[in-house]
Amino acid sequence: MNIDFLTKNDLLIFKEELLAEIRSLNASQPRKQEVLRSADVRQILSCSHATLQNLRITGALKPTKIGGTWYYNAEEVYSQLPKINAAN
Repeated sequence: MNIDFLTKNDLLIFKEELLAEIRSLNASQPRKQEVLRSADVRQILSCSHATLQNLRITGALKPTKIGGTWYYNAEEVYSQLPKINAAN
C-alpha cells in the first residue's frame, strides 16, 4: 500500500491551476444578455403600457414572452431609445 502526502505547496499549485482553468472557461463563454421586464422598459422610456404594446406590435422592440411575462433585451431598448423618444 502506497500513501501519498499532500503538502501546502501542492495545494497552492493546484489552486492556481484550478483558478486559471476557471478563468479561461469564463472568458470563452459569451456574456449573458441583460433582460428587462415591461415595467422597467416603461420606466426607461417614460411611456404607458399602451405605448409599449404599440412598440411591440410595430416591431420597434422585439421582446420574448415567457410564461405571460414580456422580456426585452436591454441593449436593444437602449439602442432604440433615441428613436422612440423622438417619435413620442
